[in-house]
Amino acid sequence: MLQQQAAGPRTPGTAEEGETVPTVPPAETAADAVDVTALLERGRTLATPVLRAAVDRLAPPMDTVSAYHFGWIDAEGNPAEGDGGKAVRPALAVLSAEVTGAAPETGIPGAVAVELVHNFSLLHDDLMDGDEQRRHRDTVWKVHGPAQAILVGDALFALANEVLLELGTVEAGRATRRLTTATRALIDGQAQDISYEHRDRVSVEECLEMEGNKTGALLACASSIGAVLGGADDRTADTMEKYGYHLGLAFQAVDDLLGIWGDPVSTGKQTWSDLRQRKKSLPVVAALAAGGPASERLGEMLAADAKSSDFENFSEEEFAARAALIEEAGGREWTADEARRQHTVAIEALDAIDMPDRVRAQFAALADFVVVRKR
Repeated sequence: MLQQQAAGPRTPGTAEEGETVPTVPPAETAADAVDVTALLERGRTLATPVLRAAVDRLAPPMDTVSAYHFGWIDAEGNPAEGDGGKAVRPALAVLSAEVTGAAPETGIPGAVAVELVHNFSLLHDDLMDGDEQRRHRDTVWKVHGPAQAILVGDALFALANEVLLELGTVEAGRATRRLTTATRALIDGQAQDISYEHRDRVSVEECLEMEGNKTGALLACASSIGAVLGGADDRTADTMEKYGYHLGLAFQAVDDLLGIWGDPVSTGKQTWSDLRQRKKSLPVVAALAAGGPASERLGEMLAADAKSSDFENFSEEEFAARAALIEEAGGREWTADEARRQHTVAIEALDAIDMPDRVRAQFAALADFVVVRKR
């Protein structure tokens, strides 16, 4: 499997005076010619029945706790039409099957497996981060308790491997191997993320490595797993992983921007959510690395925050002041630019594979969607 490397970041604070750094792809994008909403809905529609059948295998109460997490029922157990997320990973998995000329349905087990692993990580992350809201609803640990959040997360990870291995094919074994490797990287990334919260300084390179593990690895797997199930050779699968890995870095860069400046109505999270958790996300790390008065003041404030016994009682104005310093030091602009750069590397990876033009355009459109999204 390909050992992914992040594209080398531009040093924060090195933009020439007056330079304008765009934050979205050019006006003429692949999304202009592709119905991205339909592409996402196709992945969701194909994967959801198999996903629900897999969750139904769980013993009570884990089956209902899982159903609540996925938005299929409310806290009282009544049917619900909850927000199931963006469904980028299932869309990538079923689309990747078409790289080999296989039907999109070939990628369904891969789509379900990746979605199960993704939600295993969300259940655990919400508990570790103390997040009380996800997708505009109380998180599982808040409703059903920490023990259920841990158990259900573990169960979803086990189900992911079952869904693939019960296919009983050589391709399923290869796909499972890639999924478990991606899962280990994802866990490494979460461990790095937590450890960075307790450090005064984190380098841009360390932050990109963490985000490549935490987000890039699973999107890399999603982008290749359908192709593997369709019989793709390792070179093709590795190249599709490169696309997904850099797409993941772009995705996370946008997520980091939304974690500070996102509209709570759109994101479903608190204002300044990443600042409240002391996350060393890309805007923060880039701002601290930039140098200059705003960078130095931000460093002093964050160092004081780490020692403060009253941090959890900070006002909106205090968090807004920190966000303003991050922006003044260039962290917001740098991160938006990094999202664009990673988007470009992802698109360029597609050129190394012979695939139908229609499929290539759809991969490009999904990449555009990731960079311009608002939640």
